[in-house]
Amino acid sequence: MTSVYELISEAAEREREMRPASAPTSPAARSHRRPIALRATGSSSCDSDLSQDPWQVDRAPGYGPGASTIDPVPEHSPRQGPLPERYTAASDDQLADWITAAREALGPRVQILGHFYQRDEIVQYADFVGDSFMLAQAAKSSPEAEAFVFCGVHFMAETADILSGRDQAVILPNLAAGCSMADMATIDQVEACWRDLMAALGTTAEDGRRTVIPVTYMNSSAAIKAFCGRNGGIVCTSSNARAVLEWAFERGQRVVFFPDQHLGRNTAKAMGIDEAEMPLWRPHLPLGGNTEQQVRDARVILWNGFCSVHKRFTVAQIERARAEFPDVRVIVHPECPASVVEAADGAGSTEYIRREIEQAAPGSVIAVGTEINLVNRLQQQRPDLTIFCLDPVVCPCSTMYRIHPAYLAWTLEALLDGSTPNRISVPDGVADDSRVALERMLAAKP
Repeated sequence: MTSVYELISEAAEREREMRPASAPTSPAARSHRRPIALRATGSSSCDSDLSQDPWQVDRAPGYGPGASTIDPVPEHSPRQGPLPERYTAASDDQLADWITAAREALGPRVQILGHFYQRDEIVQYADFVGDSFMLAQAAKSSPEAEAFVFCGVHFMAETADILSGRDQAVILPNLAAGCSMADMATIDQVEACWRDLMAALGTTAEDGRRTVIPVTYMNSSAAIKAFCGRNGGIVCTSSNARAVLEWAFERGQRVVFFPDQHLGRNTAKAMGIDEAEMPLWRPHLPLGGNTEQQVRDARVILWNGFCSVHKRFTVAQIERARAEFPDVRVIVHPECPASVVEAADGAGSTEYIRREIEQAAPGSVIAVGTEINLVNRLQQQRPDLTIFCLDPVVCPCSTMYRIHPAYLAWTLEALLDGSTPNRISVPDGVADDSRVALERMLAAKP
């Protein structure tokens, strides 16, 4: 089967051939332009604006091209200022030279952290590559570094700032790199939810446990992590969610889980909890749209949030993959809907998916339900396997994709000149409470 990488290259060539002669582009724009979405048949799709350079869309309303139009951006979300023309007009080769020169001059004082979902043009420069928590741990275990350039999204940079030293700077090259899932739960909404739950349930049950324990996924703001720390709660990752829920049930009758309903539902179902005991909390409705009895009968109250990328995967896609490749192994991320997780052969974190492919026997066929940049990279690393994305419309995490080499070059050269742009600083009180919830998570071993 043709690899995802080859399909992208073929789609790029077709787009160049189809571009009208009346719409010329500058050499710099042509060098940056890259197809980041296509159908499995090879025809380009998704959102045509995805091919634009991020500085052309950073200040537009919403999360940008390719993101769901129904995902609301919080009113006070940071916006990236204009990038100097030196960087936007540069060729790929110029940017590569500047990044390489700045990295060499800065040496070990500055470390670049790259998320698994990041574009290849960025990952090639990363000192560490991993998921959000792996990168935060890398920052924590690197006391010699003066600054970390976090090539991910905003909540990840916050976590790195919380776990790194007070004198270490964490920088997000593009402030417009947010996360729609993390933004689906604001601290005001969570505190309002908590007040409603306390009014309906009280704080302490007859058996001495708490009536409810707040649990937040790593993909949430520092303010919500801090809320959990203050209220006897905890943080989880996609790899330790079950251990965290077990920890919570030892201390409370029920859990309120935010912001990703799918990870919460999939984890609870694997623990034998019935869906009838998992009401959905919709923050704009009284009592989340539930009756008081539904809340009392609940074991896990699920916040109405989701990942726009992982929500795209369907059972029908799995059925098509099995029809075309009878021996295919299907692995998906637990942020996918429950029906998809149940139809797959395996489900787990990004690191789980990476390990499964690393350990696969030569000649294996693997269909993956997660972000396309990672799938593409895994295929390149294992050319002896057939690896493809389940979704016939291949879309990246559009906000993650906003970390472009031009922003990385700008950030590194600014550090070289003695300034610290786009520093992500979590206030001390919030950081202290967040650290409590994170330390509880680290103590809850799978």
